[in-house]
Amino acid sequence: MTMFDTVLVANRGEIAVRVIRTLRALGVRSVAVYSDADADARHVREADTAVRLGPAPAAESYLSVERLIEAARRTGAQAVHPGYGFLAENAAFARACTEAGLVFIGPPASAISLMGDKIRAKETVKAAGVPVVPGAADPELAAAARELGAPVLLKPSAGGGGKGMRLVRDLSTLDEEIAAARREARSSFGDDTLLVERWIDRPRHIEIQVLADTHGNVVHLGERECSLQRRHQKIIEEAPSVLLTPEIRERMGAAAVEAARSCGYVGAGTVEFIVPGVDPSSYYFMEMNTRLQVEHPVTELITGIDLVEWQLRVAAGEALSFAQSDITLTGHAIEARICAEDPSRGFLPSGGTVLSLREPQGDGVRTDSGLRQGTEVSSVYDPMLSKVIVHAPDRPTALRRLRAALADTVTLGVPTNAGFLRRLLAHESVVSGDLDTGLVERDADGLVPKSVPDEVYAAAAAVRLAGLAPASRGGWTDPFSVPSGWRLGGEPAPPAFPLRVPGLDPVTVGAPAGAEVTDASVTVTVDGVTHHFHRAGAWLGRDGDSWHVQDHDPVATALSGAAHSGADALAAPMPGTVTVVKVAVGDEVEAGQSLLVVEAMKMEHVISAPHAGTVTELDVTPGATVAMDQVLAVVTPREEDK
Repeated sequence: MTMFDTVLVANRGEIAVRVIRTLRALGVRSVAVYSDADADARHVREADTAVRLGPAPAAESYLSVERLIEAARRTGAQAVHPGYGFLAENAAFARACTEAGLVFIGPPASAISLMGDKIRAKETVKAAGVPVVPGAADPELAAAARELGAPVLLKPSAGGGGKGMRLVRDLSTLDEEIAAARREARSSFGDDTLLVERWIDRPRHIEIQVLADTHGNVVHLGERECSLQRRHQKIIEEAPSVLLTPEIRERMGAAAVEAARSCGYVGAGTVEFIVPGVDPSSYYFMEMNTRLQVEHPVTELITGIDLVEWQLRVAAGEALSFAQSDITLTGHAIEARICAEDPSRGFLPSGGTVLSLREPQGDGVRTDSGLRQGTEVSSVYDPMLSKVIVHAPDRPTALRRLRAALADTVTLGVPTNAGFLRRLLAHESVVSGDLDTGLVERDADGLVPKSVPDEVYAAAAAVRLAGLAPASRGGWTDPFSVPSGWRLGGEPAPPAFPLRVPGLDPVTVGAPAGAEVTDASVTVTVDGVTHHFHRAGAWLGRDGDSWHVQDHDPVATALSGAAHSGADALAAPMPGTVTVVKVAVGDEVEAGQSLLVVEAMKMEHVISAPHAGTVTELDVTPGATVAMDQVLAVVTPREEDK
């Protein structure tokens, strides 16, 4: 068989960069596509050529089947790699590629359609002898949920990735949860069909990587443990799982192979299982992801098999060059997903411009990333920015290596979860391997610092002092503008600076003596301990954490806040889009009543009334784009409650 000359990558970000890397290694010409928002993105720069998809809204550009196929035609591509997300599991896109004479690097449209419908998928694999979780689907959804009894899990039938999933423990809220799940499913997948499944408390999420060719060969490449999740989104993945014995691994692998055969699968795919932690021999099929997974690197590192390369080879018609007996699992690999979110603000999506970037590579460490310095991170796309992956001879070494790699990761300008992940990896249950899908949600609060360390403010003050020093200004300096601390008739007072981290109260601190400040770093000594920080403007970072320490002007703050009482004003918790407005000016509302819904990075956030009262201001309409901390509405309490 002949390998392709040119492949179009129908995606963006880190997965596009990852696919382009393998294409380059194989000597295949790569074609990137981009929205106007991504014109200067890393994947565009690294591809051999790139095609603009047009002036449509940024997210929609990557969803235009017609424009993608036209881009492939214009550049002479013979095949299209969909990455993951966007159109990767879209049967219509796979079919359109085939009809246009292009090879879709993935399974046939029939397999995508079958396994993309979670209802049909469960029926198909159940017929093949694979155990499934008890549940039901539309139109009997609500009745089935009540029959199963709480807790139940609502899931979109048309897609995965945690979008639209709702865990319902109180059936009195079932109708509201179903409505919210439908909105998210419709927004994410264009289909609001749902299914409901019995929820297994303290479950583990374990998936099996499969690889199939067009010659009837199907193998599995072992499992990945994906139990560390937030909001049903995986954040840490590892291979192999400490839970499985060789015998259970063999049985689950065989079940995954049968699931793949049952739908005529071709290429790389993942069969996902829910596993009771107390009895790993009792496992249930959840779903099959008919694409490359975000966490595929951990499998690559323990097997030595480049999954993207074999996607390409299989799509080009090659037979697998190895059998099941040839596959061995060597060492241990762990991946951490770096996301644009702010742990200190309840893990809400963040954004901004990447002002400083350092991503570790080498010595058992790999970073898959779509970032570069200057990248603008918006609320349009999924919040995942990059992945840090390590490989080591054993799990304890891999954990230590990943913690060190996260400490060495610098992404200033955009709040991320890197520091949170580093602390999570040191959690006693993670270290012991006693995992379940609820662990992160239960213990997240204890892994988020309650306050900003004193040395951070000290370093920020040192930056201000250095910026005001005469030597840093050049030319003549007004002596009265220099913070010398001079005062009449007394010893000089040490200069102090009013500072504020967004979301926290302002503080006034002085700069410690002997601080070293450069454009990229700050070193300060506080209480006899020396601290080193990365720096980019007003941003400081260390050990994966970052802080945006701003100057605080109390007069300007008082003037800007005079129109609204802090307790009455409802501000946007994240940059995003208002999707639902449930009230109007003049409406009487109760405390906790849902008023608006803001969506960012495919995640909904409900804005509720802080107290009973009257909506006296409403500054947004559905479809409005809002900035973080922008005032959306004001609820004035009733006179008797004041």
